[in-house]
Amino acid sequence: MVANLDAYDRSEMVDYHYGRFPPQALDLNQLIEPLSRAQDAISRYDQMLLSLPNSELLLAPLRQNEAVISSRMEGTISTVDEVMIYEAESEDNLHAHGTRDDVVEVALFSAVLRRSHDAMINGDPINETLIKNAHRILLSFGRGARKSPGEYKTEQNYVGDDRRKVIYFKPINPLDLRPAMRALIDFINDSQFLHLFKVAIAHVEFEALHPFNDGNGRIGRLLITLLLWKFRLIHKPYFYISAFFEEHKEDYIELMRSVSRDDDWTKWTAFFLQAIAEQAESNLITAQKITALYDEMKEKFRELSGSKWHIAAQDSIFAQPVFKNSHLIKRSGIPKHVAIRITRLLHENGLLQELRPASGRRGALYRFEPLMEIVRA
Repeated sequence: MVANLDAYDRSEMVDYHYGRFPPQALDLNQLIEPLSRAQDAISRYDQMLLSLPNSELLLAPLRQNEAVISSRMEGTISTVDEVMIYEAESEDNLHAHGTRDDVVEVALFSAVLRRSHDAMINGDPINETLIKNAHRILLSFGRGARKSPGEYKTEQNYVGDDRRKVIYFKPINPLDLRPAMRALIDFINDSQFLHLFKVAIAHVEFEALHPFNDGNGRIGRLLITLLLWKFRLIHKPYFYISAFFEEHKEDYIELMRSVSRDDDWTKWTAFFLQAIAEQAESNLITAQKITALYDEMKEKFRELSGSKWHIAAQDSIFAQPVFKNSHLIKRSGIPKHVAIRITRLLHENGLLQELRPASGRRGALYRFEPLMEIVRA
């Protein structure tokens, strides 16, 4: 936010920690137990990822849910159903008319997650170019398009609560931002801290820099997943942490403030390790439920479809549980007449809900409710 300071309470405002990044040391006595728990939890989650035959297929719906939660933390309110319906209706056209701005913004963040992962798979490093490109996509349409997509801030911004008219943090001055961003990238690439410590420190530093006019929180949380992957703490780029931060939002904000106010990097790091541990355990449970559902549905899809295309249909529907027949045909390669028959049979037997019937040239819209129940939870 860029605020008219006279209208806001600044009595508790904390200023950026000039000259104190990176920390010289952390108190390891306070971090041994949370570090051990985080390492164990994320290792078990990663083993599950490695065991999945196609983690992108099975975990793709969780990306939309992460986009919903991370965006909600910044006041953008939507549901995972709205986002999936919008993506299905618009296909790849994120500029469709008649959709709430909030839904479009969340869909854009989902696209950012996917494209940033793809960029790193193709060998792109985590650097300022990747961060700016992610931001450019995030703010490419709607309200964000007026807030300098992909460009660093040129005016002082603030972190606060517009509803309560309170400012609780003043990020780095724009004049000091570029060398500070270079220092952050150097820290990510060169620091000798343990990897989980590096992720914790890099995240809070990015949030304290607040380099963009808008979207900093979402980009900062995206970086967590990318860094966990870069450091091989997870072997596939699917780790979603926003649910923990949303549930503990007051602690999340206050402990970040304590880094700048009290130079207390250790308490923040302990909290971050707790977030990694609890979210890894939660992610593992959700992924196991999705995998169990996939296994359970194999025989049902085979029996109901009566077709050699049953696995292709199941894979496509699990990857995109809200869809039109045109999507099913495009993604799976199933012949059109076969796809129409399969969706009809699945719908008649209660596995698919018809959200909107076919009308003219517009195809029917379907939802695979058993998977959506897991994703929403």
